[in-house]
Amino acid sequence: MKDVRLNNGVMMPAIGFGVFQIPENETERVVTNAIEVGYRLIDTAAAYFNEEQVGNAIRRSGIEREKFFVTTKLWVQDYEYDNALRAFDLSMKKLGLDYLDLYLMHKPYGNYYAAWRAMERLYKEGRVRAIGVTSFSSERLQDLFLHNEIKPAVNQLETNPFFQQQAANAFLQQEGIQHEAWAPFAEGKNDIFNHPVLKEIASRHGKSVGAVILRWLNQRNIVVIPKSVRVERMVENFNILDFTLAGEEMTAIAALETGKSPIYDDMDLQIVKGIGLHKIHD
Repeated sequence: MKDVRLNNGVMMPAIGFGVFQIPENETERVVTNAIEVGYRLIDTAAAYFNEEQVGNAIRRSGIEREKFFVTTKLWVQDYEYDNALRAFDLSMKKLGLDYLDLYLMHKPYGNYYAAWRAMERLYKEGRVRAIGVTSFSSERLQDLFLHNEIKPAVNQLETNPFFQQQAANAFLQQEGIQHEAWAPFAEGKNDIFNHPVLKEIASRHGKSVGAVILRWLNQRNIVVIPKSVRVERMVENFNILDFTLAGEEMTAIAALETGKSPIYDDMDLQIVKGIGLHKIHD
């Protein structure tokens, strides 16, 4: 799976590059390296504070804009209709792009109905090729598309060996919404890169643990956007299509499911409050 076809016919790379938590002063160099490795899907967000650096790397690569698939995200603070339109314009100014490939709502809090309707407008005007959401539970996602005109093309969910989102994945496939994984490496939690099951499978294939995790996701028809600041890791994470995990290996990884996020509990009221009230600008 090198590309996936979204529910509006737009083709999206199956393997991309994420820039969450990459410092602003390092982002342009790191994204330039990723582009040189071969990544064309680049995933950023207004809340990452590095859209400008991502845009610089894309423009300075000398590669045609049409070869890239650029994603950014709207933060909760801007989930009113007019605010969402202004936030989009600001993101586009920072990115230095004429159009965006994928625009996502970053979290399922606040007035996301108003934000979605603004995003529908941007889509209809041709300023965005596809629109979607991030971290929406299946219940909230279904409610959103049942009461709006355009069904989201993508739901970007935390998905990793410890939190596999099997029920959500089945629902998304049923509804024709592309599952995309954030935190595929669980942000290093539970000593994931030294897990004996993953290490054994990696050794068997002559691959890194990271590559095994990404291939496991890829074989589940999930788009991946790993992050690394090291070129050798970027290469390992990108070259995952030259081996296939056997059925028993997929089953062994499936057995690592814990049923909860190793990163944070999105049912914890203080965490939800913190995210919902977090401001990224005055």
